Amino acid sequence: MSYLQAIVIALVQGTTELFPVSSLGHSVLVPAWIGGSWQTLVTQSSQASSESSFYLAYIVALHCATALALLIFFRADWIRIVRGFLRSVRRGLPERRLNAIDSDERLAWLIVLATVPVGVTGLALEHVFRTIFAKPTAASAFLLVNGLILLAGERARRRSDAPVAAREPETAAFTGGGGRTAEDVAAAYASDLRISRLSYRESIYVGLLQVLALLPGISRSGVTMVGGLWRGLSHEDAARFAFLLATPVILAAGVLKLPSLAGHAGDHIHGQVAVGFVITGITAYLSVRYLVRYFETRTLTPFAVYSLIVGAASLLYFAF
Repeated sequence: MSYLQAIVIALVQGTTELFPVSSLGHSVLVPAWIGGSWQTLVTQSSQASSESSFYLAYIVALHCATALALLIFFRADWIRIVRGFLRSVRRGLPERRLNAIDSDERLAWLIVLATVPVGVTGLALEHVFRTIFAKPTAASAFLLVNGLILLAGERARRRSDAPVAAREPETAAFTGGGGRTAEDVAAAYASDLRISRLSYRESIYVGLLQVLALLPGISRSGVTMVGGLWRGLSHEDAARFAFLLATPVILAAGVLKLPSLAGHAGDHIHGQVAVGFVITGITAYLSVRYLVRYFETRTLTPFAVYSLIVGAASLLYFAF
């Protein structure tokens, strides 16, 4: 892998992992569109012996960089959520039941329950999905489907006639962090109050949609946002829930595959990994910062149109 390839793939990964257009699909389609030695990256990573693929090892490192960027940006929120989870566990263990009193505790359990389906499916079937579907034609078709899912989410989202607004917390009670002001952190807390009103069953439904993102071309953040919209969340709250759900999934996917980077697959690409890690981390941080603002007032429609156009063009190019 050349440094040029490493830089381009890092930029693509850092952007498309959080934008609802599928990073996995773009990691297949971008090299395939360029062709030549780039195409070999895709071919190697979709073979049955792909566990030794240097391209897969490189993507693993970029996943860790994306997760780190999310943790930094949402660090104030994660500290609050983890503390809520620990409080709930300490109280619930003696009682042998799930015990969540406040919004932080409830949100923590919503995240846990929504993460279980994709975690179990990923451990069992990730290799099968990658070797079967991580090919340009399949990725093109799934990207096209991704566009349809985003459009369906916009069309079918539920809107309550009289939404109950969460009480805005006092800004003075919060401090900024991760590049956010105290007002931003306070607004995030208000968003969490609204998200925590989801039922546990609804969080599992949203989590099940993440399984679709194991298919290259289907966006994790996109389908999770659609699930949130279907359950009555606003675009702002659905995006926030999607990013919070993405953090443990992306981090776990990267950590579990790190041994491949330390093994034979990582030989001769340590410099490229270091450069790509920094680029992806910065790009992912800027992406989430932009998207949090974007979804305060805007919708998934532009990303749906992009997915439909690029998916259709790629399908015509690679299938015929």
